[in-house]
Amino acid sequence: MVTRTTIRQARPTDAAALAELAADTFPLACPPSTTAEAIAEFIAVNFTVARFEGYLADPDRVIIVAEPDSGDLVGYTMLIGGDPSDADVAAVVVARPVVELSKFYTRASAHGTGSVAGPLMEGTLEAARATGAVAAWLGVNEENGRAIRFYEKHGFVKAGRKHFRLGDRDEEDWVLARPLTA
Repeated sequence: MVTRTTIRQARPTDAAALAELAADTFPLACPPSTTAEAIAEFIAVNFTVARFEGYLADPDRVIIVAEPDSGDLVGYTMLIGGDPSDADVAAVVVARPVVELSKFYTRASAHGTGSVAGPLMEGTLEAARATGAVAAWLGVNEENGRAIRFYEKHGFVKAGRKHFRLGDRDEEDWVLARPLTA
């Protein structure tokens, strides 16, 4: 049975579903060396219902979701407007105004289907353009080759590097960027 997936902006009533989705999908993007304890701690701090309620109420954030006709959310992205606060990012992403693609996650069951990630990226880039930004950037772990290939397929290019603290380790991330104008 083929179901249609709707790409839409998240609503305040999606907070609990987003927290569950984030907890399910975050481990998929972690480097193999990441401990289960570090993953659990990150989820407990960053992906609570209350945290998503705050994200959804923040005027500088836009959350886009992939919702199949069959029910539960299968993917989400989060855009954050404003200048990069990370000095490494600010040094290599010089276009302004800029928006960060802070989160891009899909459930494992959606990987490779061709029906979720591509449309979710297109909807996210459309939302990014609507913010008035001229460019988008993201950080992706250097060991996440699948994600890097996906982002490059959608016009992102390596612009530099940054660090991401996960548990007791500093992870190395690529900073990828792309223009939002035609």
